[in-house]
Amino acid sequence: MSTQEEELDFEEMFKPSKKKSFFNLAVFGDEISPDLDEQLEHMEQEGIRFLELRGAFGKNVLELSNAELDQISKKLQARGMGVSAIGSPIGKISITEEFEPHFEKFKRALEIADWLGSSYIRLFSFYMPREEGEAAYAKYRPEVIRRLNAFVNETQLWGMILLHENEKGIYGDTAERCADLLHAVGSTNLRAVFDPANFVQIGQQPFSHAFPLLDEQITYVHIKDAFFADGSVTVAGAGEGQLEEVLRALWERGYQGYLSLEPHLQSSGQYSGFSGPALFHEAATALKALVARIS
Repeated sequence: MSTQEEELDFEEMFKPSKKKSFFNLAVFGDEISPDLDEQLEHMEQEGIRFLELRGAFGKNVLELSNAELDQISKKLQARGMGVSAIGSPIGKISITEEFEPHFEKFKRALEIADWLGSSYIRLFSFYMPREEGEAAYAKYRPEVIRRLNAFVNETQLWGMILLHENEKGIYGDTAERCADLLHAVGSTNLRAVFDPANFVQIGQQPFSHAFPLLDEQITYVHIKDAFFADGSVTVAGAGEGQLEEVLRALWERGYQGYLSLEPHLQSSGQYSGFSGPALFHEAATALKALVARIS
């Protein structure tokens, strides 16, 4: 790290100020460790005050009991931390699976967000049957929109915002289909999570192609980088995800929101990823250096 970077006050950099733009740094805690105390300890070392809760105590967030949620809340309050978003797996089922049981899980996600004081819930737009190929997208589009509208209608009662994440294999994996869904639903309660690495993994340029289509809808950003050749992930700014261009454009247009670290540097699964403490710190350092060049 250069002397200039060592002298930067990152705590000041990431907190709201009188400036037009600011970035709040968050992290998927289960990327660090399944143990909540270890998650919070390493977050504190990096000056990160916001947890995107996807898992704790070795459980997915939707499996946590009320007692465990109360424990999480108290531990966060004791360290002066908060929850940026609920990193739920809602929408990560096949569009052909029964909807009602999944909708009940969604209601639990709303309860959890309310319990922990978060206004955001991350979700997805359902996996398309691979055996049906490209025809599946047109075939199931009405059902995807119907389900998202059901989520939105329920969300309005709670005053929360759903964040749709672009991910390979779901309906909204390409920037075009993400924009289509957001326009079709047409609600301020459904906005976009922008994940540059996920666009790379489906062969789309995150900034030059995807960003112009989604710019006005971007309310939250996931930070991981990737390479087109094999889809492998790396720290922010080291891959081909055009993260510096994305963050610079957001800064210049007055973005005031979260950058949530989801490094996936050690492993990546359908419902979670893992980096471990050492690689988490590497990812945090890379992101801070990237933001320093912008701000």
